[in-house]
Amino acid sequence: MPFCNVGTYQNQDGDALNSNNGIKIFYRTYGKGPAKVLMIIGLAGTHDSWAPQIKGLVGTVTPNDDESPLDHRSNESGGGVADVEVCAFDNRGMGRSSVPTKKSEYTTSIMAKDAIALMDHLGWEKAHVFGHSMGAMIACKVAAMVPERILSLALLNVTGGGYECIPKFDRKTLSIAMRFLRAKTPEQRAAVDLDTHYSQEYLEEYVGEKTRRSILYQEYVKGISATGMQSNYGFDGQINACWTHKMSRTELESIRLAGFPISVIHGRHDVIAQLCHAKRLAEKLYPSARMVELNGGHLVSHERTEEVNKALLELIKASESMIKLNDWTNLSNKSSGSKATRISLGRAIRSSFIVENVEKLQIFLVYFFGLFALAFEYLRRGVRRLKPVRGLRVVAPADGPPLEVEKRDRERWSGSGVEEYMSQSFWMETLAADVTKEAPGKWDFSCNLEVDYESEEIARIVYAALAVDKELQPDKVKRQMLISGGKLSVHFEAVEARFLRASYSAFVDVLTLATKTVEEFGQGLIL
Repeated sequence: MPFCNVGTYQNQDGDALNSNNGIKIFYRTYGKGPAKVLMIIGLAGTHDSWAPQIKGLVGTVTPNDDESPLDHRSNESGGGVADVEVCAFDNRGMGRSSVPTKKSEYTTSIMAKDAIALMDHLGWEKAHVFGHSMGAMIACKVAAMVPERILSLALLNVTGGGYECIPKFDRKTLSIAMRFLRAKTPEQRAAVDLDTHYSQEYLEEYVGEKTRRSILYQEYVKGISATGMQSNYGFDGQINACWTHKMSRTELESIRLAGFPISVIHGRHDVIAQLCHAKRLAEKLYPSARMVELNGGHLVSHERTEEVNKALLELIKASESMIKLNDWTNLSNKSSGSKATRISLGRAIRSSFIVENVEKLQIFLVYFFGLFALAFEYLRRGVRRLKPVRGLRVVAPADGPPLEVEKRDRERWSGSGVEEYMSQSFWMETLAADVTKEAPGKWDFSCNLEVDYESEEIARIVYAALAVDKELQPDKVKRQMLISGGKLSVHFEAVEARFLRASYSAFVDVLTLATKTVEEFGQGLIL
């Protein structure tokens, strides 16, 4: 089997050698000819995901190292382009390539160096570089690192990485995210991949007596079973590569000034990579870039194969004919000129501030979305088993200051639909919310709250969701939670009654938010 030892071709880069020593990249080549095409696949994909494009370019999907006779390959139909050699490979962390265990060993820059090492291994001085999704991010890095070795650049279903990886937030994408996280078998993964990769319109089309969904489902199960489910190391690492990806102004400028044509190809119904981000990137690469919008989903290369292949062939021909970029682009000049200059100057002045805060924002968004997804999944599973409410009691001692939380919190719930929902769905009884005046000391006031869910699992679900909400003033309020016998017990301590009331009120707000989330997304959600 053909492998590229990455470290062999990076001896002059000490850091790269340390991180890539022993890394092997599995690849396949197809066809023969002076024109070289390097294809970089996306997250959790393998080299054979490029099969429709390989067939369209060289007329066969039989690898050059296959033992089949040459005349068998030449007899395959496909109408490919003569004199083209294609190389497709498995990124690190997927397929037959090495799977590093450290998340830090997965970035688009590191993976771009893998691709460059593969070009060196093949003896390719220059190549047309095509990338899909995460592979398109890697392709951008390759083009920025070695622009002199790039003949053309195709970016399919690309974004700028980081927060741009967050899909459009609606019920459909939330459902897909939950099912993706829960998929443990090839059958489960195949079902969610179909909704991720294709538009619903395409999946519901009939081919004979069967829908495309049913046909593709069997193909996906077979393909995933053959290559195996991606390892946790590989998945987490490639996710990290997407979230940490960003193209600096200098990198984009080096690509733009290199003078090779670029095609940004995107499906209008992509639920993973939003079209607006691809358009923005294309505008930044003006006048090198041409924007190609097609009626498809995230895997538009499969859904609209003929149109994508046509766009790629046009790109190769444009490069070979050395077309003028102003004749190649179909974008307006709105992203360049004086406007771009003003933006660039502004960015230069604020660069350090922006970089620092965008990184913090990305970390927060990743953390928040992951937390929300986990909490929602467990709440969704458990909410149907919760029994009707028996009552909510808050008891204040006669010798202590009144807590006065019952009336205020019931007023907050009333009219919002939450009180009615909770009365129908939850069995939540506050057995003791006793405010006690303890002996003189710092923590003079305390409050105990106990919620009985009659289920250890449900109690743990709620615990996991609420444990994230930390006290903002830990020097004034303490909160401890305990699970026992299906009951969630919460103990509050505060230096003053007003801090105790505020802490309890904030705790109720989290419960309210969780309840509204279930109201909003719980009905009709397929998990």
